[in-house]
Amino acid sequence: MIALTLTQIAHAVGGRLHTAGADTAQTLVGGDVDTDSRQIRPGGIFVAKPGETTDGHLFVDAAVAAGAALAIVERPVEAAVSQIVVPDAVQGLADLARDVVARVRALGRLRVVGITGSNGKTTTKNLLQRILQDEGETVAPRASFNNEVGAPLTMLRVTESTRFLVCEFGASGPGAIAHLAGLVDPDIGIVLMVGMAHAGGFGGIEGTVKAKSELVRAVRTGGLAILNHDDARVASMAAIAAERDIPVRWFGTRDGADVRASGIETDASGTRCTLTVDGQEMPLHLHVLGAHHVMNALAAVTAATALGVAPADAVARIQTVELAERWRMQPLGSDRVRIINDAYNASPDSMAAALRTLAQITGPGERTVAVLGAMSELGEYAGEEHDRIGELAVRLRIQRIVVIGADARRLFLAAVGEGSWDDEAVWFATMDEAYEYLLTELRDGDRVLVKSSNSAGLRFLGDRLGESFS
Repeated sequence: MIALTLTQIAHAVGGRLHTAGADTAQTLVGGDVDTDSRQIRPGGIFVAKPGETTDGHLFVDAAVAAGAALAIVERPVEAAVSQIVVPDAVQGLADLARDVVARVRALGRLRVVGITGSNGKTTTKNLLQRILQDEGETVAPRASFNNEVGAPLTMLRVTESTRFLVCEFGASGPGAIAHLAGLVDPDIGIVLMVGMAHAGGFGGIEGTVKAKSELVRAVRTGGLAILNHDDARVASMAAIAAERDIPVRWFGTRDGADVRASGIETDASGTRCTLTVDGQEMPLHLHVLGAHHVMNALAAVTAATALGVAPADAVARIQTVELAERWRMQPLGSDRVRIINDAYNASPDSMAAALRTLAQITGPGERTVAVLGAMSELGEYAGEEHDRIGELAVRLRIQRIVVIGADARRLFLAAVGEGSWDDEAVWFATMDEAYEYLLTELRDGDRVLVKSSNSAGLRFLGDRLGESFS
């Protein structure tokens, strides 16, 4: 974080300052900010956030021992550190992020990009970060820091020399994106797609559309909206941009997109296509597995070129990216048995895309194996969406379907009902049972997809399989 006095920080968060030791109201603090005492470094700021299972106030002493120079708390704590008491620590974190970004913006160099969508946020963020980092100091989220805590923590990493801040905005409910994007007023807002991910929390797909459109409404005056030309729900957000006199740049595979992909071909080495940027054609070889990631690459290139990056430079840089993120289409194992660990997150759209990728990259003499767990946060749609994925796996001729967990059993039953009768589909209650089965079942030439929502925990099974067949 940029250096601020204790008084400036207290004013930003609307809190009461209690100094300790030799500190005064004018003492400068400028270390990293975190809500995890284990991540605190000398000079840092610890935000004592109450949690579901514990309370950050219990760890102030640990943060001080690690070198914290300031604690933001909801009640005073007996600890040898200056403290700022606020009504709500999470809101205080957000207020501090708003203040810091505004101060850096006032220097005239910082440009802010916000990204949202039901799927693809983290991959797009990573691709855009890779492009922009060669242009100047770029701050982007670690992993998927996109919620009410993670997004402000990312924002607070900006410095006076930061040129680009890339923010990923998740939506826990209506108004969440508006709140997070409102902290930074993005210069560019990217909406990737609208799907069934988290639809249960929004009352259906139309609620999801409304939530994602909050980013378009948050783009600052004079900014730019970047929208998916192929997704009718996203395309409808152009009307919101027009109301606000915000221009739109389109990405997609259809005529009319400013940045367009054509001739898409996928194999085990990645995806190849022809990229057209404002009429200029060039080849793109995206090494991140999955044809669906082409759309994420298009969004990243669209944003980068809008920020002044030459299209050829943008393409050359994203072609150096081998992995979107750990546990996202991550190749493991060996050429003998290839494991694709994509179990960090799952929605009906991403599950379908991953299964199609598995089918596309498996060659003659090789066998497709899908290890699938539950998709979370689908609410009343959970049953029918698990049915749909089970049926799709059979229609794609996935040769072995291994389903894990009670919440995913309906996926297994749907696969059986669709025509997977001769032991092609099997179900296990636990990961350990599935692991023991797979150790004896997998053979040379197998291509194995491991896919589930984070809550199902199959990413750890993917890691175990990767080690066993490396």
